[in-house]
Amino acid sequence: VSTQSTGNKGRRRANFSTFQKKMSKNFKFAGIQLSVTADKKANIEKATKKIAEAASNGANVVALPECFNCPYGTKYFPQYGEEIPGPSFLALQQAAKDNKVYVIGGSFPEKDGDKIYNTSVSFGPDGTLLGKHRKVHLFDIHVPGKITFKESDSLSAGDTITVYDTEFCKIGIGICYDIRFPELAMLMQKKGCKFLCYPGAFNMTTGPAHWELLQRARALDNQVYVATVSPARDTASDYIAWGHSTVVNPWGEIIAKSEHTETIVYADIDLSRLDEIRDQIPVLKQKRNDVYSLEYTSSKK
Repeated sequence: VSTQSTGNKGRRRANFSTFQKKMSKNFKFAGIQLSVTADKKANIEKATKKIAEAASNGANVVALPECFNCPYGTKYFPQYGEEIPGPSFLALQQAAKDNKVYVIGGSFPEKDGDKIYNTSVSFGPDGTLLGKHRKVHLFDIHVPGKITFKESDSLSAGDTITVYDTEFCKIGIGICYDIRFPELAMLMQKKGCKFLCYPGAFNMTTGPAHWELLQRARALDNQVYVATVSPARDTASDYIAWGHSTVVNPWGEIIAKSEHTETIVYADIDLSRLDEIRDQIPVLKQKRNDVYSLEYTSSKK
């Protein structure tokens, strides 16, 4: 067996990898499984109180569920929609600043001209807007005898990938149905993400079948932490959420999971463990870019 020096370029690459590992800091994540009502103002007030509660319990990154400020349904999106900056945006921004935490603001209906988007905004501990993700894949499904839903009846799809830096690691954001598309997660990992968060509201058909499976798959595919945050279950609502907010580590293990009632789920995110897994099973370095490739095309439009 012969060995060859990789030269200065190889040393720089190794040094950069070491630098990235040193910069990775562990953090505490909190997912707020919020009980959402038809009262928008009350939903926003409760969300900010729960963010403060999570911060007081040591959380560094706090996330809300999909549609945290309104019931989930196509007839509600136009009614509860708001332009940015609006009351939901401003309340989340202030909560991040007041509690000095990163806030992943679940999602809410965003009005922009004559379009409505399912949008998630993220803020830094100083209230800086870090990212705005518009749900890329709209939830249009038909399972005969069980559920039919068509977000595209009132929503428009986003067309950008949302990734931003924190003092801990890069974070990538998807919303609910986005998790079914491995390409999106792979592109976020390719951009350097170690933690992916999907606020989502799976239902009583897809939840028990696919909710956990998809999270573990995305975590394993990309050797990242994956967190999902659901609304609490309300059996009297038009759309019944599955609940079970979850955090999965890069080994595919569930490290935190709630039931279906209102609660906050906490998880310690150990980025050194992520680095160990990537070193032990180095699939991210073994990709055959000479055989296949994955490309982000939205910027070319």
